[in-house]
Amino acid sequence: MDTITVAELAALKDAAIIDVREPDEFAAVRAVGAVSIPMSQFVERIGELPADETFYLICASGARSARVAEYLEDRDYRAVNVEGGTHAWQDAGLPTSQG
Repeated sequence: MDTITVAELAALKDAAIIDVREPDEFAAVRAVGAVSIPMSQFVERIGELPADETFYLICASGARSARVAEYLEDRDYRAVNVEGGTHAWQDAGLPTSQG
């Protein structure tokens, strides 16, 4: 599985960031630009993802997003796990949003 640091991800333009945490976690704080598709809904919502894009998966610490990345890779999607997740994003002082 491919991985990326939060600093490397922040340097990319127009990266498709998918936050796989639950809605309450996503509402509390998230990386700017992240879209919510909770791990608990991923199987039902995989059809929302275009097959020709690379997806950067983020959760709280990197564990759940790694599982979703493996799921996507098994289905021939390009998926990259964000090391350290949202905690690392916040610790690095990168932009977040809430609500």
